[in-house]
Amino acid sequence: MTKDPIVRTVIDKFQQRSQVGINKYGTMLNREDLTTLEWLNHLQEELMDATLYIERLKQELSNINLK
Repeated sequence: MTKDPIVRTVIDKFQQRSQVGINKYGTMLNREDLTTLEWLNHLQEELMDATLYIERLKQELSNINLK
């Protein structure tokens, strides 16, 4: 176990996120019912969401700086 509190926080978040996925989808990431392409599509969708979140926050910061 790491002594680094930042790493510990991230590990805790990963564990919580994993449990959310298990509860929501009833499966874990070691599932074998998806093809490599399907996994890549999931990844792409998640990264697209992340890009949207970044853009939203950038616009919020721009609006704050304009005031």
